[in-house]
Amino acid sequence: MRIRVLTMNVQHDAGDPRRTGLINAELRRLSPDLVALQEVCYPARRDQLAELVEGTGLTHTTHQADVIELPEGARHDGSALATRWPHQVLEVLDHRPSAQSDAHWWTLAAAVDVPELGQLLFILPTTPWQLDQAAVREKQLIAAVELDGRHRFGLPTIIAGDLNASPSSAGIRFLTGLQSLNGRSTSYNDAWAVAGQGSGYTWTVANPLAEAEIDRLIGQPNHRRRIDYIFVGSTHAHPAARARVLHAELVGDNSVDGVWLSDHFGVLVDLDVVPV
Repeated sequence: MRIRVLTMNVQHDAGDPRRTGLINAELRRLSPDLVALQEVCYPARRDQLAELVEGTGLTHTTHQADVIELPEGARHDGSALATRWPHQVLEVLDHRPSAQSDAHWWTLAAAVDVPELGQLLFILPTTPWQLDQAAVREKQLIAAVELDGRHRFGLPTIIAGDLNASPSSAGIRFLTGLQSLNGRSTSYNDAWAVAGQGSGYTWTVANPLAEAEIDRLIGQPNHRRRIDYIFVGSTHAHPAARARVLHAELVGDNSVDGVWLSDHFGVLVDLDVVPV
């Protein structure tokens, strides 16, 4: 069975008001089955998630606002999950350092009912962007792997999201089995490394929207990084099926009628999931 997975940071509703509609048109065209979205407006402010998935067949949705209540004054955008098939949230990790913090980083684990194959664990972590927060990101990625250990099914687990870390970072190397963290080790397939072409940069000054954010947040020219990922669980950890990464591509890496979809490029992956 072919399963199409997408992760994309949509940059809430900043800038050009046409962006949400253009992202919706791209979702309709691409027809993904499992979607991880980041920086989606809270429904109380604007039901952007409903606008993004309208007419896409992604009829099952969970927004961060559905499962985490943030204090008054916190930023009102967060992560969201949209799937073609029913899903059930199994566990949510709230990574805010304190109740007073406006940090909205979280990790969600959901069971997706894949027709004819059974349940698949879909994990959506989002980690802080600050360059000096590698230790925090590593802690969150270890927690994501622990979620897999608690809830995994026979189908390969998928981890997808904006991880704000380069492939050479300790956290990503940990996920791909290239190094251990805190005496722990694991191994997932980085879908872009398997089937992507080129550098795969998802946050880059080549994108005018990202260039503006990079100048504001980083303040250095020529900043380019691959920080958005889709990981697929190793076959040995999931005895009922195996998932081959067939294709990986960037989404939104060109403007549409002069409008860039987001400050991040998305990552789209096609998987062939076969029972063993």
